[in-house]
Amino acid sequence: MGIRNYLIEGVSGTGKTSVATELQRRGHHVVHGDRELAYRGDPETGEPLDGPAYDQNAADAAFVHRHHLWDVGKVRSVVADRSHPISFFCGGSRNFRHFIDLFDDVFVLDVDPDTLKRRLAARPDDEFGARPAELELIMRLHATKEDIPANATIIDTAAPLACVVDDLLSRCEVTG
Repeated sequence: MGIRNYLIEGVSGTGKTSVATELQRRGHHVVHGDRELAYRGDPETGEPLDGPAYDQNAADAAFVHRHHLWDVGKVRSVVADRSHPISFFCGGSRNFRHFIDLFDDVFVLDVDPDTLKRRLAARPDDEFGARPAELELIMRLHATKEDIPANATIIDTAAPLACVVDDLLSRCEVTG
């Protein structure tokens, strides 16, 4: 990872992937946590879930969300790589408490409920948040803020993407 490391979190649909892609386009080192580090596991022990018990619950949106983890060992390994001046670690993880202390700052992307609903409605059917039970879960999590890191810096993503990324970078004291 980088000499300075930032975690970018938020509920599904707030723009984590879009922000990560724009940061990469601008030349920054980005780790797409949901693609590179995610797996289904026990949020306390980290033990991977698979087999009949997992398959039986895989259709339950709350179960899937609750067990969406990042591999803590891989997070620590990437953070130990100091070859980048700054790195952005983007995505959502239910076990962030096990590695949040590794980051210089944490940002939570947020948006108003109407914009969030529109974004989720535009998702392909196979993407999390597109199905009614997932939408309901995401809207509840958005309203309660129960699943986001405390004391994080909130970034409003209702603005155009370039403005959102400019805001994020200025808070990290980075230009470009």
